[in-house]
Amino acid sequence: MPMPRKLFVTTALPYANGNFHIGHIMEYIQADIWVRFQRMQGHDVNFVGADDTHGAPIMIAAEKAGKTPQQFVADIAAGRKPYLEGFHIAFDNWSSTDSPENHALAKEIYLDLKANGLVSSKVVEQFFDPQKNMFLPDRFIKGECPKCGSKDQYGDNCEVCGAVYAPTDLKNPYSTLSGAKPVLKSSEHFFFKLSDPRCVAFLEQWTQDGRLQPEVANKVKEWFTVRTNPDGTQSEGLGDWDISRDAPYFGIEIPDAPGKYFYVWLDAPVGYLASLKNYLNKTGVDYEQYMADPALEQVHFIGKDIVTFHTLFWPAMLKFSGRKTPDRVFVHGFLTVNNGEKMSKSRGTGLDPLKYLSLGMNPEWLRYYLAAKLSGKNEDIDFNAEDFMARVNSDLIGKYVNIASRTAPFFAKHFANEMQPIKMGSLQGVPVPADSAGFAVALAHSAEIKTALDSREFSKAVRLIMEVADAINKEFDGFKPWLLAKTAATDPVAKEQLAQICASSIAGFKALSIFLKPILPKLVSEAEQFLNCPNMTWDELALPLDPAHFIPPGHKFNPDNFIPPGHKFNEFKPLMQRVDAKQLEALFEPPAAPEPEAVLPGGEPIADTITIDDFAKIDLRIAKIVNCEAVEGSTKLLRLTLDVGEGRMRNVFSGIASAYKPEDLIGKLTVMVANLAPRKMKFGVSEGMVLAASHADEKAQPGIHVLAPWPGAQPGMRVH
Repeated sequence: MPMPRKLFVTTALPYANGNFHIGHIMEYIQADIWVRFQRMQGHDVNFVGADDTHGAPIMIAAEKAGKTPQQFVADIAAGRKPYLEGFHIAFDNWSSTDSPENHALAKEIYLDLKANGLVSSKVVEQFFDPQKNMFLPDRFIKGECPKCGSKDQYGDNCEVCGAVYAPTDLKNPYSTLSGAKPVLKSSEHFFFKLSDPRCVAFLEQWTQDGRLQPEVANKVKEWFTVRTNPDGTQSEGLGDWDISRDAPYFGIEIPDAPGKYFYVWLDAPVGYLASLKNYLNKTGVDYEQYMADPALEQVHFIGKDIVTFHTLFWPAMLKFSGRKTPDRVFVHGFLTVNNGEKMSKSRGTGLDPLKYLSLGMNPEWLRYYLAAKLSGKNEDIDFNAEDFMARVNSDLIGKYVNIASRTAPFFAKHFANEMQPIKMGSLQGVPVPADSAGFAVALAHSAEIKTALDSREFSKAVRLIMEVADAINKEFDGFKPWLLAKTAATDPVAKEQLAQICASSIAGFKALSIFLKPILPKLVSEAEQFLNCPNMTWDELALPLDPAHFIPPGHKFNPDNFIPPGHKFNEFKPLMQRVDAKQLEALFEPPAAPEPEAVLPGGEPIADTITIDDFAKIDLRIAKIVNCEAVEGSTKLLRLTLDVGEGRMRNVFSGIASAYKPEDLIGKLTVMVANLAPRKMKFGVSEGMVLAASHADEKAQPGIHVLAPWPGAQPGMRVH
């Protein structure tokens, strides 16, 4: 008997800037089915995930939400459980790339790469947003792809042609934060030398040795060769990879470079190892020994949009830091809705996982439907509402569940809910046709179904499983047990035939339940309860390949051992309800338009009500603008020197340069917030805030208007 496999399995880490979407759920269901199948074979599997928490997008989103980055991602993580439990996705551990384990491992890997001569540094020109006063992360720069010319592509790779490039290679770039054209500024950056001949030679071999699907391997192979692109540009093979970012940045600080941080894509995949280490520490297993086991298989499930990171950077990082490289990277395509329509919540074409569950829709309907669509290739699949309802109702209710619901009453009425002997091949001299001997078909198909599930050909496995269900139902109909039951009490032959068809059908139902257990864990658990057969495993099935669908002579399988005669079944209860068309209509119903708010000419609704105590906390004072000047390096700010009647001058920066010339403001009175905490800015410390009015939509109604008191007001007077 083969030795159990030792598997370490992950899915791509979701970015912690929002809830799970249906693409995440599809990937997790695919991996969960495969993991459950492997465990049914007796294999040892550790299945882990984590939130990808670092990067400027998280930092910016947290700032908008008024939270620290740590609190922001913690709140996102707190919302993961309803999705995972709701769809029966059973990770062993869920961690975070901001965990202590990930900080330590990322630094170790970097230092090992550096010691191996594969980290270099150089001063580079990097895009800088002059309005936001910050270097722009790749994902906050868009423009035209330098390779294929596609518009609105991100600053690190093209989602159309798959090219990888530097943000500075983009044509007509713009900042997605402000819309401004970014300017170039110099900064020292660190690079992983992916172009090193050692890396190139390793990756050329690693990507082509069967670890990747053939279509993925062929695509990756193109990235190694110098060639002329359709637009006349040259592809230059593998380039070095920029792995550092400048502050401000939420991430892991580079150990020997204060103020520099790892680019999120360096530490994100390390999160796979960190989550495993976090889990093994909890269970008392030594991480180093576990990873050093040569029998360990490391498997990643990912989408086709992140192939470059997982087939080039990640294996090279692991290889040249002295660590184990992935054994398989399984790539899947995207999920579209209703005949390839792009998802849109506003048009009602989005498939919201939590909305699906809130409507009372069975999560295993979706698990089954996705399994029926998924193959071992990285092909896109489509969720079609009509097909979904027809397939679930026909396959699961009309075929699989139908077998138990039809057979159970005969067992209860005629056989005291006890299993009867199974007789294969013929019955009382009446031959059983090979193509309708249901339980025999189940046995004959089991090896092929097993292979299909192991190779992630889930759609093929589902097709074969339903062929078995068809054969069982056909055999049941052929025996006409409802007629046999009428004379079973007085006719021994009828009673024997009724016993035979019931035994064959219920054994077939158990076999189907074993086949479907990785896909439908909750439904099969309820089937196990009815069958009184807990913890069913694949080993209970024999694997005959006889073309006649009969048990070969002398085969070790004994059908009476599958469910022994006299075995007691429990009371049958309905196992699954049909899909309701109204649920599907509600699922794709566009969200209701929000009630219109009363909006003032300023373009914004009145803010929430506050108390007089809240207002009293703000100290508004009359201030005289003693001096005003432009701020070098900023197109938005003016530096105001203000007299607030306190015996000293205040320095305040105000974003009013587009509306006023400095000389026009000198000597004027205005209103300022005098008790605002000082704010350290790039150009100095701002010691308050000058009040000004503007329209919410600056494009619709441009203009900034500094507030000015009526004559008679004096510096230092408080505004009540």
